[in-house]
Amino acid sequence: MSWVLGKLVFLLLRPSNLLLLLALLGLVLAWRGRRTGLRLATVAIATIALVTLLPVGLWLTRPLETRFPQPALPERVDGIVVLGGGTAPHLFVANGRPDFDDAGDRYLAMIELARRFPEAKVLFTGGIGEIDGAPVAETDVVAALWARHGLPPERLLLDREARNTMENAENAVALARPRPGETWLLVTSAKHLPRSVGCFRAVGFETVPFPVDYRSGGSPSPLDDLRVSERLYELDEAIYEWYGLLYYRLLGHTHELFPGPRP
Repeated sequence: MSWVLGKLVFLLLRPSNLLLLLALLGLVLAWRGRRTGLRLATVAIATIALVTLLPVGLWLTRPLETRFPQPALPERVDGIVVLGGGTAPHLFVANGRPDFDDAGDRYLAMIELARRFPEAKVLFTGGIGEIDGAPVAETDVVAALWARHGLPPERLLLDREARNTMENAENAVALARPRPGETWLLVTSAKHLPRSVGCFRAVGFETVPFPVDYRSGGSPSPLDDLRVSERLYELDEAIYEWYGLLYYRLLGHTHELFPGPRP
């Protein structure tokens, strides 16, 4: 229930949706002669203009992506956990080959790390995480990618049940059964690592965070990619992660509001 509730709440809080709704509401009220409507529409439209001219979403993303730096990889790795997200199940069904969206760098990392550490198990956790469903689970896309690269199928563990980050952690620890002293990497988008690490720590699964899919590197210029849709998307993605950190802390899924590296 908390999974569905969290998704529905953010549909209303998503900045792009909220700003457009407020602008439309303000215009309707102004058309009916309400002065407050004109003020509301002005504020909403001015905010949209501001986040279009300035890379606010990337500025909010940067603290998330720099929370866990790139690790120095050990000589031995016992296992690699890759979190779901970034697959394109509809394209996979339509075209018959594994496809990925702009978060697909984690799958490049999965193949690279699997080859670098040939003795390590690889655990992918991610089923169908959307309310409206998907034609196939993410595990089907990943299994096809794994086979295309000719990697041994017995090395790959698949969890097709997880729908969110907390379920990723719970199912991963049950499947991996990590032993004391083992080293497991945790691969996911850099902005998603604070929440992911918090969930894995909560279930007692200590991992080495391995960030990928960076979005905020360098010093973004106000003139870079000056598109309303792109800037609102960046803002939505950043706010979603900050919202997720707060929501998971309130639910008790994590023990810290903003998990970071161990002292």
